[in-house]
Amino acid sequence: MATINLYSNIVSPDTVVPNIFIDRYMPLANGEFVKIYLYLLRTLSSSDHTISVSSIADHFEQTEKDVMRAFNYWTKEGLLRIDTDAQGNVTGLTLLPVEISRADAASAEISKIDAASTEVSRTDAASIEVPGSNKNIIASYAKKPAPQKQARREYSLDEIKHFRSDPDISELFFIIETYLKHPMSSSDTNIILYWLDKLKFSPELVTYLVEYCISKGHSSLRYMDKVALGWADSGISTVEQAKNDSAAHSKAYYAVMKALGITGRNLIQSEMDFISKWNNEYNFTIELINEACKRTITATHQPSFEYTDTILTNWYRNNVHNMNDVSRLDQSFSKNKQAASRTAENVSKSKHNKFNNFDQRTQDYDQLEKLLLNS
Repeated sequence: MATINLYSNIVSPDTVVPNIFIDRYMPLANGEFVKIYLYLLRTLSSSDHTISVSSIADHFEQTEKDVMRAFNYWTKEGLLRIDTDAQGNVTGLTLLPVEISRADAASAEISKIDAASTEVSRTDAASIEVPGSNKNIIASYAKKPAPQKQARREYSLDEIKHFRSDPDISELFFIIETYLKHPMSSSDTNIILYWLDKLKFSPELVTYLVEYCISKGHSSLRYMDKVALGWADSGISTVEQAKNDSAAHSKAYYAVMKALGITGRNLIQSEMDFISKWNNEYNFTIELINEACKRTITATHQPSFEYTDTILTNWYRNNVHNMNDVSRLDQSFSKNKQAASRTAENVSKSKHNKFNNFDQRTQDYDQLEKLLLNS
């Protein structure tokens, strides 16, 4: 691969990291991106400013695509300018002053919005449904309504191309394809755009969603779509909320396995669906789910998700929210059982009242008639 000439508008004999970079840019950036930016700063302080994508990749034990992702990120942030040749190969990098780059980037975005304002109204700009300019995409991330499911639709090739023109979405698609280890199909693309467009998920939340599902051994976009719909139903709209939900789900997962005595295997999908139902649809605490599992073992002497589901569904229908409610329901059941027992006892006694308190005749009258005739 061709070498890259590194230029700078920053004049300094040392590797100087501006405080504004540490305070404003570094906390929001991927750690690997920060490493590469600092490496570029370090290279400027050396006598040789000639580097290559492959040499940077080797230095950090990354792929060349990872390095290009870092370049693109800092370009988007306004800290870097990339020069390319006619074939698209990177020939030069220019580090821009940190102090003014953020303002320059914001000014550029404002210019784009102003240029598009004659074509898209202020109301339309808050929606990402029918893209007509970059203003749609920018506004959709600046002001998101509460996530809610809406009807799906197929996006046209022009719409998909427009979505991909946004650097955040373009990078998101690259990340997803890296995780999936194959290019996304048209169907896959429509699923991702549905999350961004209709569910109002941010690119960061979509990235975490994919990472979370991959970490659980599920690389199917269909499975990820089910998780996304579950998050939307639960009102999850940030990565932090998703992490809290995932932690709670994992705790419930292992609590159920322990309570039912399941060892030596992972749960199958239908069993995990039960847990998701108890956790997300019924909103039961781990304590309540644990109690239902214990009662299952006591009654069946073996793990049975169906039996546990019967218990929890009954509790859900009876507005059980905590162990006090369980005790209340148990007492009610006990009283009803005692009442039913007394009723059965009274019925039994009624069969032996003074009118029936003697041995009933058991003669066969047809047989007696035959005996009389024969005699």
